[in-house]
Amino acid sequence: MLPRKTPWKTPRKTPWKRALTVLAALLLTAGATATAVPAVAAPAPAGAVTAAATSSGWNDYSCKPSAAHPRPVVLVHGTFANSVDNWLGLAPYLVRRGYCVFSLDYGQLPGVPLVFGLGPIDASAGQLATYVDRVLAATGAGQVDLVGHSQGGMMPRYYLKFLGGAAKVNSLTGIAPSNRGTTLLGLTKLLEYFPAAKELLTEKTPALADQITGSPFLTKLNEGGDTVPGVRYTVIATRYDDVVTPYRSQFLTGPGVTNVLIQDLCPLDLSTHAPLGLLDRIAFHEVANALDPARATPTTCASVLG
Repeated sequence: MLPRKTPWKTPRKTPWKRALTVLAALLLTAGATATAVPAVAAPAPAGAVTAAATSSGWNDYSCKPSAAHPRPVVLVHGTFANSVDNWLGLAPYLVRRGYCVFSLDYGQLPGVPLVFGLGPIDASAGQLATYVDRVLAATGAGQVDLVGHSQGGMMPRYYLKFLGGAAKVNSLTGIAPSNRGTTLLGLTKLLEYFPAAKELLTEKTPALADQITGSPFLTKLNEGGDTVPGVRYTVIATRYDDVVTPYRSQFLTGPGVTNVLIQDLCPLDLSTHAPLGLLDRIAFHEVANALDPARATPTTCASVLG
């Protein structure tokens, strides 16, 4: 039985300041790339970051899925992240549990090293499609399971819905996914009063513009239903999310959907947006349950020790 929901309040005394900081960071990052022309790079070739992941037990293309875990897991990072730093917690957690784990870089802008997830999201979904084919060819598996954080939990839905991914994917688990974008606690509405900033976001960092609530990309993605047949969907959210707001906008509706609020499992969990995907072992336990529901065990506050 799940713990009784407790009416916790956010510990943040000035949420508007936190949201303003996030919005400023987005605008400053866009400004830093103002001289670049947005483009989409192919998945990063094997190199320093891939070697770092392989040495930690994932992105090992000799890995063959076991009978217990017959599908490789593909991890999809969030905006401003990459295939290693987003997964230093979760990837080893899954490797230790016997999974073949892989991660990709996508959405790179020219002249912006190490930081990914900034290109047009529909094009990034095409990069994911190519990468999934690569993993399937290497492992001999028929399908993969996808796990993504933030943009990485939402972007695969485009692949599933429009690029034929449903036949190659068993499940999608989104950790704090931007399924309906974000209002940044309402501050994105201010962009209407600063057209130069809005144009900068759209032209120089397309993924940021695509993730604003009501964007043309999100309108297309969510038209006609959230899900596609044959794929299981899990959303893991935190009520203290300070990036994808309001947090309930992350939840999906439709067949095969499980929406999880982490505080319903552990009222003491105060994770915000980034820690939920980077560090939160309670969330990691729920990811493991989503990957293998037949062997799921209750997720509680004690899961932090697992």
